[in-house]
Amino acid sequence: MQRACGVCQQARSTWYHKPKGKPLDVPLKARLQEIARTRIRYGFRRMYILIRRDGWVVNHKRLYRLYREEGLNLRCKRPRRRKAAASRMERPILTGPNQAWSMDFVSDALFNGNKFRALTLIDNHTRECLAIYPAQNIRGDDVAHLLEHIVSQRGKPTRIQADNGPEFISIALDRWAYDKQVVLDFSRPGKPTDNAFIESFNGSLRDECLNIHWFMSLEDAQEKLENWRQDYNCFRPHSSLGDLPPAIFAKSFCSSTTSPDFLAQS
Repeated sequence: MQRACGVCQQARSTWYHKPKGKPLDVPLKARLQEIARTRIRYGFRRMYILIRRDGWVVNHKRLYRLYREEGLNLRCKRPRRRKAAASRMERPILTGPNQAWSMDFVSDALFNGNKFRALTLIDNHTRECLAIYPAQNIRGDDVAHLLEHIVSQRGKPTRIQADNGPEFISIALDRWAYDKQVVLDFSRPGKPTDNAFIESFNGSLRDECLNIHWFMSLEDAQEKLENWRQDYNCFRPHSSLGDLPPAIFAKSFCSSTTSPDFLAQS
């Protein structure tokens, strides 16, 4: 090559291929940036799913290159040490909705510093979030009333998993469960892995909603939490459900089976 260029009196650089960015890269990068601005805790995997859902036909390696070039990498959380859970009674494998629900609390604060708690409730099979109820004071009666409201819409669960918080071991909730013939399955003290579904959900809630928004009032918190709940159920890809949103997974399950207790989603 050097000798040929000398004979032709041309620079060698004119004969080398210079790769250029493909025309599709610009709109793809713009779409990635748009997703990153509106869903700031979405990593590459979820972005790839949304891009494919939009109708783009693009190789995941190419999209990851553009994702890296735009500097959209999420900072990884420090991994926690895994501790072997002590033996406990094995729970049945879930095969449908309403077989097991999980509930727990998350804590946060309003803009003025006043603290509040939110009761979270999910279906362990469909992973739907059935309710996020924020309040500054939640008693056992409040938990029972919320469960009664959800049951009136979707039917009762066979079992509800919860920790040993005072609201969950209250007389009011115990009476409600007895009347409804619902089993209250309590976690062992100090064993959050006993209620892993709701712990994982609460982590997503904090990462994608609580840590992002300011809550000017309790009503403002209720509105923003409900908006996030709807987005979580109807839009957000869920890796445990084949990247389907929980509501879509629930509908596909309902259309392929006849479960008498499973009604329309909340």
